[in-house]
Amino acid sequence: MNSETYLDFCFIREASGDFSSEINQILSTLFDGIRLHWYLDEKSDDGMDVVVAEVKGMSKWQSEEETIDFIEEHATQSFWDYLQGFQFIVYPPKRGCGSCGNQ
Repeated sequence: MNSETYLDFCFIREASGDFSSEINQILSTLFDGIRLHWYLDEKSDDGMDVVVAEVKGMSKWQSEEETIDFIEEHATQSFWDYLQGFQFIVYPPKRGCGSCGNQ
């Protein structure tokens, strides 16, 4: 079963414009075939472009560690060059019936 997955990323680079389009392409390549969707918030300040990516959806990862392993294995160099911070929450599915207590 799939897990509810919430990933937040902060990407920063020197200002050159249209950073959210580049981040969108990086995430599209990284998460190709995975049922994740994202919202990008781009800001420019003090000569820097900043994009905060809020990613959510369903994935096969059962933990934050599995998520990190996948990203380390599949992310491009541009992803790593721009990444300044992240936060992950993965809620694996629970077995049994939540309302009746049967496992």
